[in-house]
Amino acid sequence: MYTNRKYYEPYVGPFDPCPPIRVKSYSTPPNLYLGFQPPGLEQYSAREALYRGTLWKALCDPYRSKREE
Repeated sequence: MYTNRKYYEPYVGPFDPCPPIRVKSYSTPPNLYLGFQPPGLEQYSAREALYRGTLWKALCDPYRSKREE
């Protein structure tokens, strides 16, 4: 399944002073997977585009906190 969120497991040393975070994640922007802009991409209305920060629905990447996932 395709997802913009990627996960990795960092090295946890035996003498780390803080409790380790076993799995970390980061978000990748959707334009990495788009390549050239295809003609006829679906668009938001002008008002919705200003709210979302992009005109094209394929490039919309809303922020989601880790708690929401």
